[in-house]
Amino acid sequence: MCTTESLWFEIAIVSIIYALGNILLGHFEERTSKTRRLGKYIMTLLIVCGISTYIGREISMIFLSVFIIPLLYIHGYYLPKKIGVNGWTGEPKSKYYEFRNWDKNIFSEK
Repeated sequence: MCTTESLWFEIAIVSIIYALGNILLGHFEERTSKTRRLGKYIMTLLIVCGISTYIGREISMIFLSVFIIPLLYIHGYYLPKKIGVNGWTGEPKSKYYEFRNWDKNIFSEK
């Protein structure tokens, strides 16, 4: 029988959010190291599960929901209006790479 009374519910919600984020917005993190991306996922998982355990599930879900606000601000306003980068596609890549201080030559040997 399926129950939502355990921490597996929080793990599933955070995992779904990260999966959708990687599918829809992963091109914004294409040059970020895999260890940093994995660390961000694990840290978010630990924070959400910790909040759920010690404060309550409702507060942990509110904590996750609040992060929609900066996401909408960054991708809907800041990137297009201030940086000149499409908040959905990340184009033009040259401006976005300059904003992230990444090397624009993606074919260089390291």
